[in-house]
Amino acid sequence: MKKQTAGRDSLGEFAPRFAELNDDILFGEVWSREDKLSLRDRSLVTICVFMGKGMVDSSLKYHLINAKNNGITKTEMAEIITHAAFYAGWPNAWAVFNMAKEVYADDMTQEEHGGMFGMGEPNTAYAQYFIGNSYLKPLTKQGESVVSIANVTFEPRCRNNWHIHHASNGGGQILICVEGEGWYQEEGKEARSLEQGDIVVIPANVKHWHGAKNNSWFSHLAVEVPGENTSNEWCEPVSDEEYDKLEK
Repeated sequence: MKKQTAGRDSLGEFAPRFAELNDDILFGEVWSREDKLSLRDRSLVTICVFMGKGMVDSSLKYHLINAKNNGITKTEMAEIITHAAFYAGWPNAWAVFNMAKEVYADDMTQEEHGGMFGMGEPNTAYAQYFIGNSYLKPLTKQGESVVSIANVTFEPRCRNNWHIHHASNGGGQILICVEGEGWYQEEGKEARSLEQGDIVVIPANVKHWHGAKNNSWFSHLAVEVPGENTSNEWCEPVSDEEYDKLEK
């Protein structure tokens, strides 16, 4: 989670201790315990609490923005507010809806991504291994073929963690770029710039990552190559510092 500085920015001189508790304890320790509860779920809980207390000021708008960044989609947000309305009150729901419409305005007019295959659904099952929001559309059904193919879409700046496709024989992955621009990098090598039509053959047992460029959505087909004793190992995230060096 990105380090929070809102407390120090707003109240650093007037109330330094409060600013410290806000940035370092609430957002630095409580929100960072993603092994206990994901950022997405913490956003959901926080919004429901704010709504129940009738707190519909700028602080709620911040948390709505945070919820969007943490992977809660426009459709999910509408359902959350509708459900909470029966417990928190109809007027509160109207107030939150009006604010949520502003936060999700881009999503309401945003063009569909994912190329000819479409972007699919939020990739919530693997969200912990991504920085930013990604979307997944399986193109084959599990068990119907020895080859698994899915379209993966990354929002701008989104990338997956360093990872390894292990196999004792065969295995690995093939990426077929279908929309936008992105990056692919193997450990110890220079990053490769990707665009529509590019193909990346990823050998088994090679540590690597891939994702979107800073100002572009990016989609690729992920083709899992059959092999023996295959497994995925997820490693450390690609830091902002590492990523930003590629964009200069």
